[in-house]
Amino acid sequence: MIKILLIEDEPLIQKSLKKLLEKRGAEVVVESRGREAIQLILNQKFDRIICDLMLQDISGFDVIEEAKGRFTMAEISKLFIIITAYSSPHVIEKATQYGCLLISKPFENIDEVLTIFLSEGAPHGPA
Repeated sequence: MIKILLIEDEPLIQKSLKKLLEKRGAEVVVESRGREAIQLILNQKFDRIICDLMLQDISGFDVIEEAKGRFTMAEISKLFIIITAYSSPHVIEKATQYGCLLISKPFENIDEVLTIFLSEGAPHGPA
């Protein structure tokens, strides 16, 4: 069973994604604040980390920076998927620097997105 950390501060998106991922057999831990998510990342093992870019306390990129204390860049690029409604050229460039997949919200095809979230090695770079 794949263990996913979902870092999303919008309650409806958080609850919906958790339910959909669990229906597909994933174990999902949710967190709405970046600083608390960092503690989970540093102290638990996750197969995938889905992180909203704009959180209430810090950004998803701040979460990734803190994760560099535990993971290599190669591991980060496989672990993290950034989800955002704000995919500017700057955001896309930064996601590319981390090697992370970037998925824009709202999702065009939820089945496709769920498949990506559940894949063992997520594709690299922005989508």
